[in-house]
Amino acid sequence: MDPVAFPGASGPLRVFDLEQPRTADMPIMPSHRPGYSYFLYRRHADTYPLEAGPRSSASGIIVCMEHSGTHIDALCHQADDLTLCGGVPVQEVEGPNGFTRLAIEEVPPLVGRGVLLDVPRALGREELAPGYAITVADLERCCAAQGVEVRAGDVVLVRTGNARHWGDPERYLTGPGVAGAASAWLAARGVRAVGADNMAWDVIGPVDPEFGCTLPGHLLLLARHGIYIIENLQLEELAAAAPAEFAFVCTPLKFVGATGSPVRPLALVPVDA
Repeated sequence: MDPVAFPGASGPLRVFDLEQPRTADMPIMPSHRPGYSYFLYRRHADTYPLEAGPRSSASGIIVCMEHSGTHIDALCHQADDLTLCGGVPVQEVEGPNGFTRLAIEEVPPLVGRGVLLDVPRALGREELAPGYAITVADLERCCAAQGVEVRAGDVVLVRTGNARHWGDPERYLTGPGVAGAASAWLAARGVRAVGADNMAWDVIGPVDPEFGCTLPGHLLLLARHGIYIIENLQLEELAAAAPAEFAFVCTPLKFVGATGSPVRPLALVPVDA
């Protein structure tokens, strides 16, 4: 996007749109099908009798799973032995209309320092291989190569290169992810949220031998540490600009009781950075 001037900013900012486009045939986790559909319910010709003048309108119906496309997970999305973050038993807060605690409406707008850890770049590659699990050493190598430090309260975005396969759902779903130990490394630093350019942050499928489950990052980050996860990010343009840090903005929709929300995250980078 073109640079934008913001009142109070020291100079113009370049705005990076980190959302993937939503279509009916985009990659969808099997457990989150049918994914996304749009139906044009009212067409312009429906509201255009000649006697009403030149104005007409159109509107449609959106059907989507909470965890389709670029989205953020609420803390109620994952449990640890049927216990949500902070020791909340799931049986006390879940019902047919969702969750009465730790649902998406409780997630505040995420506005703060963002850091992009470009793992393929640090390893001298274009992208990571399918199924590759990013290690603690990989993240530390990124920080050293990029000259950045992960701090408490940061939003840490991890690039795998998988976003370039968004148009190939089968390949996209076999993509790389973050190992459980690397999620624990980020949690220990007190980050506020994490995100990646893949379907599930973690590698999909394998059981983590240390944590005894699939998707160990979901267990550690959401259920044990209260750290939000943003998935299916488009990070290629931001990675090409290679900012050391940036202002990150992400605002979930207030779907009361829901376990997640579609989002359109933004990264704001000074033009001279």
